[in-house]
Amino acid sequence: MGNDLADFAKKNGVKYFMISYTDLFSGQRAKLVPAQAIADMQKDGAGFAGFATWLDLTPAHPDMLAVPDPNSVIQLPWKPEVAWVAANCIMDDKEVDQAPRNTLKRLIAEAAADGMHVKTGVEAEFFLISPDGKTISDEYDTASKPCYDQQAVMRRYDVIAEICDHMLALGWGAYQNDHEDANGQFEMNWAFDDALPTADKHSFFKFMVKSIAEKHGLRATFMPKPFQGLTGNGCHAHISVWDKSGKTNVFADNSMELGLSAKGKNFLGGIMKHASALAAITNPTVNSYKRINAPRTISGATWAPNTVTWTGNNRTHMVRVPGPGRFELRLPDGAANPYLLQAVIIAAGLDGIRSKADPGKRYDIDMYQHGHTVKGAPKLPLNLLDALREFDKDKSLKAALGEEFSSAYLKLKHQEWNSYASHFTQWERDHTLDI
Repeated sequence: MGNDLADFAKKNGVKYFMISYTDLFSGQRAKLVPAQAIADMQKDGAGFAGFATWLDLTPAHPDMLAVPDPNSVIQLPWKPEVAWVAANCIMDDKEVDQAPRNTLKRLIAEAAADGMHVKTGVEAEFFLISPDGKTISDEYDTASKPCYDQQAVMRRYDVIAEICDHMLALGWGAYQNDHEDANGQFEMNWAFDDALPTADKHSFFKFMVKSIAEKHGLRATFMPKPFQGLTGNGCHAHISVWDKSGKTNVFADNSMELGLSAKGKNFLGGIMKHASALAAITNPTVNSYKRINAPRTISGATWAPNTVTWTGNNRTHMVRVPGPGRFELRLPDGAANPYLLQAVIIAAGLDGIRSKADPGKRYDIDMYQHGHTVKGAPKLPLNLLDALREFDKDKSLKAALGEEFSSAYLKLKHQEWNSYASHFTQWERDHTLDI
């Protein structure tokens, strides 16, 4: 990728750039900048009032400048005259430490200093729903076990194929698409990559899916649990660590249990050690806990964990090791911030390697049937407030993510919880009116 966005515009017929950053609540914020002005923006950044988005800033703070990273630029396949570019936030010539992309970049650099190159892939599930958000978009998608339903996926062929065509054109290595376990739910997979490109692609993917759905008169949602009784939207992350060259997977060791090296086990140990605190980042909304603590769904399983356990190739646990040299974290959901998801994985994993953390006993039971027999494994938080309290108690994880970020995140998320807790609901009337 060239480093000059003005040249990129000339070569590719780009008229406008979307200079984009993601705030603490996963809000995607952008300014639309004409190509004629991009050279100055690339040098100095586009100005934003940080208080106007979900960052812990006030109206008295100076302009926050979003400086585009030319390595992230993506020409919109469905509107080629526009290009999207991820930006790094600065203020008073210093990085805004609480900004999610800055947090991730700092942890990637820390891992690199230890000779580690973290690579990840994500499985970002979503629903295609009616524009008003009340129902799934396909009235015929009613099977009790709808996963991989070929009729249902083909009824949404126009949307899914258009998105996949765009990923192929962008060189993402798209390789499969399917109807997922809930009615109206889909998953689309592309190749794993270094943590920062994966986060940028994840961010762009959400923007692209929503845009293409709207183009077809539909709405896409990554909400963790948009419909009671249906499986929620997960965002499983596949994790491996490579050497400094990026060519040798240091998690792979066929002589070890499940083909996972000692370093891989320690990284996994860090994930297990910090799991309850991790949930505040990987499951960041009130609604998130309707997914990981849900009763059995219509299909027969939630496919979400509720206990801190790990296993081999078994989807009923929080972490599974499906093959040598990598593991899958099944905790995150569709609301996870693309940048903070990667950042907290690296933070927990680095701590695990440095402290030689033991992931604990491996379980191979069906957790949905026999989870009650597991003694001593922590339960995941029951709600967002519990998760925030766990995160606040986890001093080493907060320090790894950065004190400014951790303080800002906890402050704004507690405000969100308080807003939820003070909201008057119909449930209260139904259960208390005649008391």
